[in-house]
Amino acid sequence: MSARKKLLLGLQSPQERPCPFLSVRTENTDLPLQRGEKFAAAVKQSWVHGLFGEGSVESVGVSAPSGATEDGLSGPTKPLPRTADAVVIGGGSLGCQTLYHLCKMGMTNVVLLERDRLTAGTTWHTAGLLWQLRPSDMEVELLAHTRHVVSSELEAETGLETGWIQNGGLFIASNKQRLDEYKRLMSLGKVYGIESYALSPAETKELYPLMNVKDLYGTLYVPKDGTMDPAGTCTTLSRAAIARGAMVIENCPVTGIQVQTDHMGVRRVKAVETDFGTIETPCVVNCAGVWATKLGKMAGVNVPLIAMHHAYVVTERIEGIQNTPNVRDHDASVYLRLQGDALSMGGYEQNPIFCDEVSDKFAFSLFDLNWDVFIQHIEGAINRVPALEQTGIKSTVCGPESFTADHKPLMGEAPEVRGFFLGCGFNSAGMMLGGGCGKELAHWIIHGRPEKDMYSYDIRRFHHSLTNNNRWIRERCHESYAKNYSVVFPFDEPLAGRNMRKDPFHQLLQEQGCVFQERHGWERPGWFHKEGPAPVLDYDYYGAYDIPTHSDYKYNQLLGKEYTFDFPPHHDTIRDECMTCRKAVAVFNMSYFGKFYLTGPDAKKAADWLFTADVNKAPGSTVYTCMLNEKGGSESDLTVSRLEPGLAHLPLTPESNGDAYYIAVGGGVAQHNWSYIQTVLQDKGFNCTLTDHSEDMGMISIQGPKSRDLLQEVLDADLSNEAFPFSTHKIVTAAGHKVRAMRLSFVGELGWELHIPKDSCLPVYRAVIDAGAKHGVRNAGYRAIDSLSIEKGYRHWHVDLRPDDTPLEAGLAFTCKMKTSIPFLGRKALESQMAEGLRRRIVCFTIEEKVPMFGLEAIFRNGVPVGHLRNAEFGFTINKTIGYGYIRNPDGGVVSPDFIRSGEFTLERVGVVYKAKAHLKSPFDPENKRVKGIYSTD
Repeated sequence: MSARKKLLLGLQSPQERPCPFLSVRTENTDLPLQRGEKFAAAVKQSWVHGLFGEGSVESVGVSAPSGATEDGLSGPTKPLPRTADAVVIGGGSLGCQTLYHLCKMGMTNVVLLERDRLTAGTTWHTAGLLWQLRPSDMEVELLAHTRHVVSSELEAETGLETGWIQNGGLFIASNKQRLDEYKRLMSLGKVYGIESYALSPAETKELYPLMNVKDLYGTLYVPKDGTMDPAGTCTTLSRAAIARGAMVIENCPVTGIQVQTDHMGVRRVKAVETDFGTIETPCVVNCAGVWATKLGKMAGVNVPLIAMHHAYVVTERIEGIQNTPNVRDHDASVYLRLQGDALSMGGYEQNPIFCDEVSDKFAFSLFDLNWDVFIQHIEGAINRVPALEQTGIKSTVCGPESFTADHKPLMGEAPEVRGFFLGCGFNSAGMMLGGGCGKELAHWIIHGRPEKDMYSYDIRRFHHSLTNNNRWIRERCHESYAKNYSVVFPFDEPLAGRNMRKDPFHQLLQEQGCVFQERHGWERPGWFHKEGPAPVLDYDYYGAYDIPTHSDYKYNQLLGKEYTFDFPPHHDTIRDECMTCRKAVAVFNMSYFGKFYLTGPDAKKAADWLFTADVNKAPGSTVYTCMLNEKGGSESDLTVSRLEPGLAHLPLTPESNGDAYYIAVGGGVAQHNWSYIQTVLQDKGFNCTLTDHSEDMGMISIQGPKSRDLLQEVLDADLSNEAFPFSTHKIVTAAGHKVRAMRLSFVGELGWELHIPKDSCLPVYRAVIDAGAKHGVRNAGYRAIDSLSIEKGYRHWHVDLRPDDTPLEAGLAFTCKMKTSIPFLGRKALESQMAEGLRRRIVCFTIEEKVPMFGLEAIFRNGVPVGHLRNAEFGFTINKTIGYGYIRNPDGGVVSPDFIRSGEFTLERVGVVYKAKAHLKSPFDPENKRVKGIYSTD
């Protein structure tokens, strides 16, 4: 391996690498770049001075030993308390925001421990940009709260300015796809009242006279974006928290986390250890940034992030740059931040430098900038603002930043240890997301859950087999970093960290042209390519680090054709899969599903409490149900099958002397479900056991009008409606192998699922395909499932059913046992909502025009924005685009059926408005005849 490759992959310590042709300019002379260290030190010193005041810090660097600073201070700045309700570790943006919001919510016996000084890790050198628009409604809301905190709330509370500057934001589009992406953001922004404008190149030139607009397709201007000051913000946050009773203790490194095991065998946080004393606490909040992985190890918690060098440079004065907006030129992978009369410029490259370990003594420190890596950003910046070519570089800032596998933060309670919370891995967005995430994390700590849907940030989104897999972490973190500025297309898939979890059908389906999607580490079928295999290959790092790129990589080529906001080229292939299911029979491989058994003395009590539906029907029944939180929000939708007691015949049957249940849940959210159920069992003290057999069984679903005819030749059971009704299950024999057959459907057709021991999967599958040949059977993937299920009105958890949606709002009241007296988690919230009426409700929309929609499109009622689409697909049977979204009454009143019927609705897609029809029921088979096997003879 070359020295350069070792350096960039983090296997060799970085050396100073001066740029051969750029210089650092002072007022009177040009200095060689490597002599610019003095200026960089001065920049650092001024930052520190602004944070701590006159004389509080004399110098900065990496030489001060842990627990002491060069100005003679030794030991913590305050005595440690003996106990605390929570200890926040890390004094950066997230630590300070979390501390502040904990205090605002009433938890004031809290301590923040910082190993050096506030912001000393990575926060002090952050660019501090805040962009209000993101391709996620949840992130838009988080950003809005951060903006509110730094622009008005803190100053009103403390009388101190945070350093907020509202100079606006400008997004650059060099092609139609990029402008379409920005217009999607603009539509979502209208729902939230965020002012934004699509500008022509000429209008952009008028706004930003120094910009080259010759190669522009257009821009998106957001006038109320701005810039935050990390020092001013964190200082004000800490003072506000202290005023409410919190303690901020600097110069106090944490040396250990004490964990104890309770009487149920559950590991819980007990105390935080330092060289200066121990604080007993039931709650630790890991806001340690690039050191979060090391802190996690102290408690036996996996924190899947990686530190990388991330850099920007500061220019000398540029005449005419004053009062211009910050710029994101995603296609050039560069941002330009206004800094007085100069610019800071940085970006995301495909060959970032990994740093596997950052010294504990690294405080207010920087790395030498690697110009070989950074120069690509200079070229992009000069193209956008040509004046930069004649402008000197005043200083460089290159520090460690933490990055994650999906470029989203790590938050929430760790699955390994109760009371150990994460608030780290912010991918250079810790300042921007800090206020919103700090508030949600504080709510999580106090109330056991966040207010918003934070699943995308929840550590439990990753399967436990991945969070300590170094190859997966490194590959995925690299790809997420390298693609950070790529267009966010609806059907993109990662190339990194693939083939981690494969079911028994994988190789066979790959040979049949399966194009796989990645979910939860699993390879699951997306759709079937008619021109042969398209295997996923080992990650090639996009050619970085002297790693050869794959030539003629068919899978990557097929993904590239997906990069559109129009219908993809294989739209007709997915149509064929859907229509085969509707007219004949299709086989879906759903093996990635989570498959759990709930058994033990308190299993019935637990099932009654956990599940909204009455699952305690006769053994052999299968029930579709939800799991809720205390606020009535939907933490999951799943099926629960009641089992006969008996001896174990694993994996099909667990041992049980009493009540036992088989739980099947979508594989992409299996870890979340597992952790949530375990948490409820622990909190309630139920004496029962949850066991995971997801890897031990495959699962295929045979769906369509001909499914009964096909399966009757394969199974040894009577499949008539009388003998095998809908929502029941049996152990049967298929081609000589025992399987659990369930009569269920997620596509709205007659059909059965077969849950098969892994060693029996291939012979059973082959028997199904052979028997189905005369019926026109074909394989189908999840792209077809997405279309078929939305056509029928079925929900997808975390798309149109989330923790901030109740079953009543989601049209799933039928899953709730409200007519019984059985208590269940979230019931009280639902009873209150029923009494008060629904303030928001899910609605189905269709449009006549043949254009695709994907979610985030704005919904207007009588010209007023009332919500946005959560989910949208093309329905091939009804030959229309279908979308589902939650709408509100602008007056704050109840959203009744009459409110929906009486409105005229439109949907806005990439800036174009379409008339839409609102439906209170699914437009496809609203009477549910097909799942009952009732087909018309037309």
